[in-house]
Amino acid sequence: MAQPGHVAVIGAGLGGVRTAEQLRSAGFEGAISLVGAEPHAPYDRPPLSKQVLTGAWAAERVVLRDLAALAEIDVDTRFGVPAVALHEGTVELADGTTLDADAFVIATGADPRRLPGQPEEVHTLRTLDDALSLRAALAGAKSLLVVGGGFIGAEVASGAAGQGLRVTVIEAARVPCERALGPEVGVLCGRLITEGGVELRLGATLTRFVDAHTVELAGGEQVTADVVLVGIGAAPALGWLSRSDVDVTNGIACDASGRVLGAPGVWAVGDVAAWADPVRGKHFRHEHWTSAVDQATVVARDIVGAEPQPRGLPYFWSDQFGLKIQGIGHPDLGDTVVRLKGEGLAGGAVKGTVAGYFADERLVGVVGFGAAKWVARYRALVGKGADRAEALALE
Repeated sequence: MAQPGHVAVIGAGLGGVRTAEQLRSAGFEGAISLVGAEPHAPYDRPPLSKQVLTGAWAAERVVLRDLAALAEIDVDTRFGVPAVALHEGTVELADGTTLDADAFVIATGADPRRLPGQPEEVHTLRTLDDALSLRAALAGAKSLLVVGGGFIGAEVASGAAGQGLRVTVIEAARVPCERALGPEVGVLCGRLITEGGVELRLGATLTRFVDAHTVELAGGEQVTADVVLVGIGAAPALGWLSRSDVDVTNGIACDASGRVLGAPGVWAVGDVAAWADPVRGKHFRHEHWTSAVDQATVVARDIVGAEPQPRGLPYFWSDQFGLKIQGIGHPDLGDTVVRLKGEGLAGGAVKGTVAGYFADERLVGVVGFGAAKWVARYRALVGKGADRAEALALE
């Protein structure tokens, strides 16, 4: 297959900038354009809810590759001008200009979910500007209310509590992080929150916003704080494709190489992309940092016609309340959770706990709490689908 003369990457987050870098690493010599909705150079998002929010890092420290570094690999940049439509061979930008290319990579990421009636003054956290705005608000506050007990909500709660704020987290589910970790291991996330000095309200259904500082729960109770953050996940940023022929029903459906189905010359990576997943037997969106990096490599090599590299295991992490939570494999596919290390699942210390997720008695995922050494050692066993006896025997 002949290489395209010009590749346009739409989205300048992690997936987009890594795609541009990997194109050059794979030997692509044609033109590369990188289009980003934000005015900033590509930056890393995980530190936003941690080091940037607490002020431990300056905003400049999260930059992945600045304009000078992009110029060094001959990438043309168009930042601060979001894409508004994609047609065959052309992408339309918000300033009325168009960009013609032979191949397109969609990497527009996700937007934070909002609740009905959510006031504009209520914070969300997805972008660098969001993090800086929330940091400024917390600097003059005594209390924080977090709606949503997932990883982002818990990380923000952790940082705010560490700075002396009175923090309340309300979560509609039975336990935090239930969708990602399941109910048994989600309990440990709840313990981290409460043991970290944060009030956790589970099974709490928000019925309305009274104003930008007060919410009302089912039953009529009202909860007030100086600052309110809604952290209930994110949805793929696909509205700009509404006039295209790309099916965006549940993310952008792609084959196992990231090629968008029904759209020749178009690939997709990151939060927007629902790749064919041989493990699940369906299209699936992997919303993790490492997945975006891995997909960028696959897509770049596919565009240039290079041999694909072996795929790595999915990996995710979260830093909160002094511990690093790490997950490998596919915990959501497990039908049984087994204690591998530590005592957290039996009510003991959370730190050092490692949980194994088994499907049909085969190890499909591992999650550890402050147990990086053990998580690393279980990686090979997850990769080969070890049985329970082998997983339990690891020393």
